[in-house]
Amino acid sequence: MHGRMDAAAETVPVLTDGTTRFHLVGTAHVSERSVEQVREIIHRVRPEVVCVELCKGRLDALTKDSAFRDLDVFKVVREGKTLYLLAHLALASYQRRMGDALGVKPGAELLAAVEAAREVGARVELVDRDIQITLKRTWANLGLWKKSTLLASLMVGFEDDDEAAKKEVTAADIEKLKEPKALSELMSELARALPEVKEPLIDERDQFLIAGTEAAAQGAKDVVAVVGAAHVPGMTAWFGKPVDRERLGKPPSPGIFWTLLKWLIPVLLVAGIVWGSFHSDRSLGSMVLAWALPVSICAAAFTALGGARLPTIVSGFLVAPLAALHPLIGTGMITGVVEAWLRKPTVKDCERLPEDIQSLRGFWRNPVTRILLVATLSGLGTMLGMWLGVYWVVKMV
Repeated sequence: MHGRMDAAAETVPVLTDGTTRFHLVGTAHVSERSVEQVREIIHRVRPEVVCVELCKGRLDALTKDSAFRDLDVFKVVREGKTLYLLAHLALASYQRRMGDALGVKPGAELLAAVEAAREVGARVELVDRDIQITLKRTWANLGLWKKSTLLASLMVGFEDDDEAAKKEVTAADIEKLKEPKALSELMSELARALPEVKEPLIDERDQFLIAGTEAAAQGAKDVVAVVGAAHVPGMTAWFGKPVDRERLGKPPSPGIFWTLLKWLIPVLLVAGIVWGSFHSDRSLGSMVLAWALPVSICAAAFTALGGARLPTIVSGFLVAPLAALHPLIGTGMITGVVEAWLRKPTVKDCERLPEDIQSLRGFWRNPVTRILLVATLSGLGTMLGMWLGVYWVVKMV
């Protein structure tokens, strides 16, 4: 199958395979102009199919006011997904604040596409990859340091009084980002700064979106695809080419090397402590204490830094050495569950998340985000303490 660019529109690329015309409408997710453009194009073209850059989960999040109602914070903590959820909340907060500054609800143009499709009698197809899969594949691509720095940079945006910052971003600025030159520079910068993020977040979804759009056509004369402007160049490049959507639609599988390494490091650590006790004048007990004490102290200190209650801090102190040695046990899993049991987040706390994550005060006061923060920090403290303990043991030998 060969595709070509139709010159029917300057701002909306039109691809054709000889049977179907595919109109790729590149939008900004917080742009009133994009909302108007989407409606105008769908009503003018009157396509048989409208494809939107949404999965069922994202559509539900846009259309349901209580998207966080069913959040099970105990499950999130037990499965070790606290960092992942915190990053998701931080990203959602950033986009929501941007939308508030411009007076446009994030994703409004996607909802407008769905509504306009129904008005002209077109079939609506959700062609984006499941948001959970995308976030998992993105998260898996990052090392612990990149995860921490990315999360920290996102959370710097939590400010109680950011009106001045909001005014710096205008609708005209957003529209400029849709221009090919600006998009190219933005993607180049993202590829340079965070190539691990660009691949699953942009490149893979370019393929997934265009393949889904082509599959949805089913002999239609016209198809309108409404996607973020950043995806249009990649979708155009992949038009008519084979894409393995099944592979791209799966969560990442842990590599054998990293799975073995997670078990190998504790084994080597224990072996090193035992070896050191036999080849120095230090007893085995003193060697173990020299390693375990920094682990416990750092874990407890970081847990306290998150504003945890005393029983949670004590649990972090006690469990950290064991968690540092066992890959399937995380300090955050224990401290998070204890803190959740103490704080007992309610349905209302979950429903308030979209509003509370808009400010540092709300983020700190909401029991759900406080639990996530405590669990994350206790894990980071354990990791830091483990390497401090290793350094101390090495100095003793």
